[in-house]
Amino acid sequence: MIKMLLTLAAISLPASACLAHELYVSNEKDNTITVIDTKSLEPTRTFKVGRRPRAILFSKDFGVLYVCASDSNAVQAVDPETGELLFELPSGADPEQFALHPDNRLLFIANEDDAIITIVDTKERKVVGQIGVGIEPEGMAVSHDGKLAVTTSETTNMVHWIDTEKLASIADTQVDQRPRYAEFNKDDSRLWVSSEIGGTVSVIDVATRKPIATIKFEIPGIAKDRLQPVGIKLTSDGKYAFVALGPANHVAVVDQQNFEVIRYLLVGRRVWHLALTPEEDLLFTTNGESGDVTAIEVNSLMPVKTIKVGRFPWGAAVRPSISETGAPANLR
Repeated sequence: MIKMLLTLAAISLPASACLAHELYVSNEKDNTITVIDTKSLEPTRTFKVGRRPRAILFSKDFGVLYVCASDSNAVQAVDPETGELLFELPSGADPEQFALHPDNRLLFIANEDDAIITIVDTKERKVVGQIGVGIEPEGMAVSHDGKLAVTTSETTNMVHWIDTEKLASIADTQVDQRPRYAEFNKDDSRLWVSSEIGGTVSVIDVATRKPIATIKFEIPGIAKDRLQPVGIKLTSDGKYAFVALGPANHVAVVDQQNFEVIRYLLVGRRVWHLALTPEEDLLFTTNGESGDVTAIEVNSLMPVKTIKVGRFPWGAAVRPSISETGAPANLR
């Protein structure tokens, strides 16, 4: 019955969802990337990458897919059209998450095992700096204006602020236990940070670097210790914050302005990370233990389809259609 409802809902998707973008999903246990057409909501192809792919992101022109191949100790640059390995970057040990500067050149990489951030020049393909941070850095983000980078250290329970011009750490902010992910809002005034074991999301004022709100979660029938926030996605209009709640198998919908939880959406098992289409009409979740992706219609806040991918899907990134990017055919 649930599958039938999801299929019917998928058929009724609005016209704004009909641009055929591509969703790329890293399958941690299969060492693959699965590509999904966001119009048909069907997988179109799968290709091999390095060992234990986790975070993935695109270059600013969408011509290169960067992959954190954690067990290969490399960031791989892949042609998204063919799946061909173009080159590898010297990422440092065990890269897990990373963030690309708006200049499309500097890549900030969290090296969990070494408690450092490695900064790589993607054009020169060389390390230009390393910054010592707290124990087990994981989450990485760069502000939209490019002035700040942040990383979260899981064991130190801190956000570390980095000056991207000086390539130096400038401040720390304490948060709850095991911070996993960070995201700046559209105007860079606030930073949202998830704390997996603390079970909270901290909203931090960027100017003062102090928390202004701590969001907690509660779902009837689900034990508190299973409410483990990880991935976050913020809509650019300042309306919604979506928070993946890990083994609670739900996504929390939060009001970006008053920080109140609006709704909980049931998705697959162990929901980890999230991605939005360019129009922000569809949200996708990676569900590790069920090996699938859930598509959610943002306007109605309803799951519309479950899409099977590989084993333990982890990261997700959307590649816009040609009409969105203006990219030539060889960069499609």
